[in-house]
Amino acid sequence: MREPADFDAFYDATSRRVLHQLYALTGDLGRARDCTQEAYARAWRHWPAVTAATSPEAWVRGTAWRLASGPLRRGVKRGPKQPAAPPGAESADLVAALLRLPERQRYAFVVRYLAGAAVADIAAETGTSVATVENRLAKAHTTLARILPGDIAALTGGHRV
Repeated sequence: MREPADFDAFYDATSRRVLHQLYALTGDLGRARDCTQEAYARAWRHWPAVTAATSPEAWVRGTAWRLASGPLRRGVKRGPKQPAAPPGAESADLVAALLRLPERQRYAFVVRYLAGAAVADIAAETGTSVATVENRLAKAHTTLARILPGDIAALTGGHRV
């Protein structure tokens, strides 16, 4: 049974984070909004399964990412454009750098360092091994360190996979 108050609390607590993560993954705020909105609509329709998931937020983020990166971006209808504040220079630089990474490296990096997920959780979320996620993170870190040498250490808390 769906509990509207539970869903509302979940949405209020997570939607902004998921939107920011999806923006970092896609580099397109409009697409990030549309896919995030659709992912939460799907979460509402499948609320019992979402609440049974190890991480409901990861369920929504994964759904939004699949919508954003799907072959034809099926199932996501663009709504009317809403004016958005432009991202700050730091955010824009980070997103531009992230977009230079291959998709799988970008996803691992954003989920690890912007969402704060553990490597094992990313492996479970993506259906890969811990070693694969660690490899993707290491490659992403190396590439980003060349693009954003001073900023990467601050972003990752000085950690290197």
